[in-house]
Amino acid sequence: MVEEALTAERILEAAEEVLRRFGPAKATVVDVARALGVSHGSVYRHFPSKTALRDAVAERWLTRVSKPLAEVAAEKGPAPERLRRWLGLLFELKRKKARDEPELFATYTNLVADARDVVRVHVETLAMQVARILTDGVEQGEFTLDDPVTSAWAVFHATARFHNPIHASEWSDPGIDAAFEGVWSLLRGGLGAREAPAKVRTKPSKK
Repeated sequence: MVEEALTAERILEAAEEVLRRFGPAKATVVDVARALGVSHGSVYRHFPSKTALRDAVAERWLTRVSKPLAEVAAEKGPAPERLRRWLGLLFELKRKKARDEPELFATYTNLVADARDVVRVHVETLAMQVARILTDGVEQGEFTLDDPVTSAWAVFHATARFHNPIHASEWSDPGIDAAFEGVWSLLRGGLGAREAPAKVRTKPSKK
């Protein structure tokens, strides 16, 4: 590779492949540079340290989770249904990663555990997506809440079993989907979910 063509995105792609092959404990910046055919100094010009590179890889991985969820949060329509789809999608995204590539999932889980600031921003992003849905629901008369942000954090923590990697070993349990539906049922009731008031249609006046 010509060094002039080196970009942060190409480095992150190579770093992911190196992590896939060697794992977070053995992967080095030199390995990444070798995979790209450049000097390790060229990598450092984009990422000033190994920690910065690992954090960027973790952020890239987490964005693959938050981006499709953001699309659900931004949709229009009944808030309870959107919240149910948002939670279900979060669970499925995490479960699919753990099921399809368990070794890579474990690698990224370890990587993310060290990227505390990146994780904090990611979790806050997800909680604010939930808050957006809850706020819409309050405005549409579908939720009865005093504080959508506080409630969003409660929802996020109450569903941790279905998205926190610490529970990944439980995601293949036969009863996990039923457990999810049970938690959702409790949350729906706790949020005061109800049907949105029907719009009143007025008849045109006769002149």
